[in-house]
Amino acid sequence: MHIQMYIDGKWTDATAGNTRDIINPFNQEVIATASEGTRADSEKAIAAARKAFDEGYWASTPASERGEMVRLVGQKIKENREELARLETLDTGKTLEESLGDMDDIANVFFYFAGLADKDGGEMIESPIPDSTSKVVREPIGVCTQITPWNYPLLQAAWKLAPALAAGNTLVIKPSEITPLTTAKVFEFFEEAGFPAGVVNLVLGTGVEVGALLSESNDVDLVSFTGGIETGKTIMQAASGNVKKIALELGGKNPNIVFADADFDTAVDQALNAVFFHAGQVCSAGSRLLVEESIHDAFVEKLVERASRIKLGNGFDEATESGPLISAEHRAKVERYIQIGLDEGATLAVGGKRPEQAELKDGFFLEPTIFTNCKNDMRIVQEEVFGPVLTVETFTTADEAITKANDTIYGLAGAVFSTDINKAEMVAGKLRMGTVWINDFHPYFAQAPWGGYKQSGFGRELGKIGLEEYTEVKHIFRNKNPQPVGWFK
Repeated sequence: MHIQMYIDGKWTDATAGNTRDIINPFNQEVIATASEGTRADSEKAIAAARKAFDEGYWASTPASERGEMVRLVGQKIKENREELARLETLDTGKTLEESLGDMDDIANVFFYFAGLADKDGGEMIESPIPDSTSKVVREPIGVCTQITPWNYPLLQAAWKLAPALAAGNTLVIKPSEITPLTTAKVFEFFEEAGFPAGVVNLVLGTGVEVGALLSESNDVDLVSFTGGIETGKTIMQAASGNVKKIALELGGKNPNIVFADADFDTAVDQALNAVFFHAGQVCSAGSRLLVEESIHDAFVEKLVERASRIKLGNGFDEATESGPLISAEHRAKVERYIQIGLDEGATLAVGGKRPEQAELKDGFFLEPTIFTNCKNDMRIVQEEVFGPVLTVETFTTADEAITKANDTIYGLAGAVFSTDINKAEMVAGKLRMGTVWINDFHPYFAQAPWGGYKQSGFGRELGKIGLEEYTEVKHIFRNKNPQPVGWFK
């Protein structure tokens, strides 16, 4: 399988002719080769998007027609659900069940924004000036560049592609260089749906070679990025050249607060799902567990027992509960954090090493890991590990739990488990996070906004706000009875 770029309505290899092997993290088998672009390829893609927007045919296409084309892509995703899920599992190592669920969510994102495309006809506001009208409208912002991560390749792309197109923008998207398969496949659907040349463009390659220009180009009006905090800071600096609009989702260190009055078995199960789903490679993973002191020992005992039984394996095996990490480099990073935790004095309760099973030796596997006796100032508590590593802290009062939960540079998501709904609502209201779950962890849907406080980024994806991110606000004033001003004699 060879993956090409899609620029100005044409499939093309990289200008320099470079390629990259795409490997399956389960066994390191080469599953595809992909064109490896350079700055020159980014320049071509941006120029195509700029020309397409400036000529105005996409933005001026009736919103209902744009929405129908976005809906058609969603329908093709739905029809090709199994093939896309298989590609996603090959590319990321996640279970096929999870990939199938992702595809359902992705189709729904396209359907949702397709439905919103023609719903905002502007707002008439009262003018204090006689014989006049005043109207506020939203217009497409222009050329949008979009940079997506490797953990949810097509899901994160959908969150950006669908609203940008529904709003009337043109775009260039760069998926992670190690997981491009499903994003490239969906560009076949854009072509089949009849999107005009230059409206949607796909470039492949590294952030240094391809992504940098997407952030710094003066021909770009908005850059949307999901990924690491250091890269996000670099993008902010690069985008300052023409003061382009920025939307950043930079991960989190998300607290999961469990009170003694929570449903015990449910809270244990949710705590496992919060951190070990997709091997912990989730920006909203509940990697910080705060347990009320009176139930700590029993809770941790049950948690450790169940974590030790999590079935690692091939994502295509129905018995597999968790797959590998994405790469050797990423596993090494997570292992360094495990060593940091030990050096800081945390207690390793379970895991912390590579599995010994022969069938897993070629994959980038790491056992589910739990640290106890953690303190809030430890690096493994404060920094995003992005792997199957859980830290456990205790608290005695709701105020202490809130203080500890908020004591981080991040503010993406968090959860509260309690049967006292008034207490849970009070705690949720005081958490400085973009999403707070009560008696649950991880649910999201297209209708609700997603994004973070503090250094988890700014801007929102999904929901009506997610569409508005891709628009500019314009005020149109009309004098219905124009007369000379008479100011100057």
